[in-house]
Amino acid sequence: MSAYRSILFGRRAAIGALAAGALTLIGAAAPAKPAAPRWSASVATTDIGSFSIGNPKAKVRLIEYFSYTCSHCADFARLGSVPLKTLYVDKGLVVFEYRNLVRDPVDMTAALLARCGGGKAFVGNHQAIFAAQKVWLAKVQKASEAEMKSWYQGDLGERARKIAAFTGLDALMRARGYTAAQLDRCMNDGVAQAELEGMTNIAFNADRVKATPTFFINGREAGASQWPALKTPLDAALKGS
Repeated sequence: MSAYRSILFGRRAAIGALAAGALTLIGAAAPAKPAAPRWSASVATTDIGSFSIGNPKAKVRLIEYFSYTCSHCADFARLGSVPLKTLYVDKGLVVFEYRNLVRDPVDMTAALLARCGGGKAFVGNHQAIFAAQKVWLAKVQKASEAEMKSWYQGDLGERARKIAAFTGLDALMRARGYTAAQLDRCMNDGVAQAELEGMTNIAFNADRVKATPTFFINGREAGASQWPALKTPLDAALKGS
């Protein structure tokens, strides 16, 4: 092979290699963008023992005072939880805090059970208890006077165990994977009992809550108790008005 042909062959080979490399780059997929954080998976326990979900640096803090024996609270859990999570919490715009206002021994029982498993399990338990509210609350409404009287006898753990068995709340939680021993520990948890009583005292004495559900947006009562009415003051707070 002449020197001229050798040079020509080398140039052609180099050009071919460059072209192949360019095609490879063209065909390669662009690097995927990192997924945005799903803020509803971020759960924190507050100083008073309540649970909050969302971006802790969110512009808006929404607080709900609720009771498990409150039908309007169940309505909010059914109608408002998904849009609130997807439109506000997951986008990092709102941090949402759940606060109990305990009205009666049945409410206390449900509240203790909802806290089984800590903050990571709370939202799922909360939604499940509200979703089944009509079933277990119907049993409460049919209870005899003698049965209801027994719910005020003994310590809180004893009362909760009787109520959970009577209403079927214990069966609901076992279906969620809890053992009888775990549920017993949750209902006898003195710290949780004190936190729930403390939240209730704050509701009545500090925040002057008169009914459930009651919502506060950045420390001020929202003036709306149901979704989608709550959306209006929430949007106004985000706009800064």
